Amino acid sequence: MVKPELSSEMTGDVTHDTLHHGRVTYTQFVNGYRTGLEPVLLAALVPARPGESILEAGCGAGAGLLCLNARVTGLHLTGIEADADTVALARFNLDRNHVSGYTLFQAEIPDMPRSLRQTCRNANGRFHHAFANPPWHPSGATPTSHPRRRRALFCDRNGWSCWITALAAWVMPGGTLSLALPAAAVCEAMRCLHEAEFGSITLFPLWPKAGRRAKIVLLQAVLGGRAGTAISPGLIIHEENGQYTAETRHVLCDGAALIP
Repeated sequence: MVKPELSSEMTGDVTHDTLHHGRVTYTQFVNGYRTGLEPVLLAALVPARPGESILEAGCGAGAGLLCLNARVTGLHLTGIEADADTVALARFNLDRNHVSGYTLFQAEIPDMPRSLRQTCRNANGRFHHAFANPPWHPSGATPTSHPRRRRALFCDRNGWSCWITALAAWVMPGGTLSLALPAAAVCEAMRCLHEAEFGSITLFPLWPKAGRRAKIVLLQAVLGGRAGTAISPGLIIHEENGQYTAETRHVLCDGAALIP
């Protein structure tokens, strides 16, 4: 197997880190967008089983795909990312971690790649599960000057509904769509999901500390699901002393699922 290498233009612009307490090697850019907890926790929410097909929009350098692959074997992974250099970095990370059976596209939501259907192995050309950590800031907010960070953090004028509508069309009946969203976006997201015929919605709040308001909510819905909306107890991220809680360490370090 050929050892994956970064282009000479990238080598001085990255840091070499790890995920899941060293089980996953992970290279990311020094400047621009740096991976936070959200893609790791979101990947832990996806109820994937071996052999299923997975689609992630806005996959960045591949943190979510890598963490999901580390937890569930034999997945068919597809990632979409708008930034060309970040696509190259995601490919480097996936190859470096010996991930097989993946496809990456450079594309910007809502413009899905024309050949996306051919990458899915299901008869209807749709995926078992899709997930995304969309840009959080509305288009009217004051943007950052760094182009890669601006693209990762700021929505276009159609906001979160654009991402939900685009991804909803690629989930097979009975499949799930999982999102990491600011709490302020939940009402809009639920409206869009209902319009796309998703139900059985579960809200999974991420509490910064016990007794604090959740600013981030993970949300999961089932295409054709008929159950009502449920609010999970969620996850308390930090103890009062600032350390991760045992439950959070179990996900971040051990690669555990959020909902067993």
